[in-house]
Amino acid sequence: MIGLGTYAFFWQHSDRVDDPLSLIGALEATRALDVDLFQICDYAPLELMSDAELQDAASAARDLGLTVELGTKGIDPEHLRRFLVLAEVFDARLVRSMLYGPDSRPTLAEAEDQLRAALPGFEAADVTLALETYEQIATADLVSLVDSFGSPQLGICLDPGNVVARLERPRDAVELTAPLVANVHVKDFAFARQDGWVGFTYSGAPMGTGLHDYPHLLETVRPRERAVNEIVEHWLPWQGDAETTIRTERDWTRTTIEYLRSTL
Repeated sequence: MIGLGTYAFFWQHSDRVDDPLSLIGALEATRALDVDLFQICDYAPLELMSDAELQDAASAARDLGLTVELGTKGIDPEHLRRFLVLAEVFDARLVRSMLYGPDSRPTLAEAEDQLRAALPGFEAADVTLALETYEQIATADLVSLVDSFGSPQLGICLDPGNVVARLERPRDAVELTAPLVANVHVKDFAFARQDGWVGFTYSGAPMGTGLHDYPHLLETVRPRERAVNEIVEHWLPWQGDAETTIRTERDWTRTTIEYLRSTL
């Protein structure tokens, strides 16, 4: 299933615009694009919402006919238990996270201990925990860690663009993780020369125009055949002013949705 994530609304949610988009506003915008899935990922206000506000957001998603996934950072068992509670509120069947949190950088051995404490709760609730590929952890190490559990409720959230900062190739990350992928973050990326030709900027690109070999991902991971959801995100740099940035963000979202639908 194709979905949108909060990173597709990064600037619309931000305090750099006069009227930041609310969570319910993002849900409504998702439905307006005829998309059935929304991933609330690294959305800081979520953990500050009252029970009533959470119920209102969950009700809005249900009324709009949206499936919800959640996303956070870190694998501290207590923190993940909190997200299992939130998953129940939103009827979410997947929580994306990362090994490192804002205040924690576990070793691989410590991460294994934390996951052994947290995973039984996910298995009992039939909720999948998907750990994202990113530059702070070697993809091979993440694969080994996840594979060691052999649990259908523990998988990998594949974001090939992240691993470039570790000097890994996106294509290699796709092939290493393929059997364990439970979620895909979809965005294109490219290098651009800095002014004066002094180095490069690595950032987002409209889907289908950058370096991401998405057909290779589709062929290797087979997300559609395996019911693995594809969540649209962006790495859109600020475009100089709020109006241009928001317009471009919305254009990139439509472009990515059209690209993904063209591959169905």
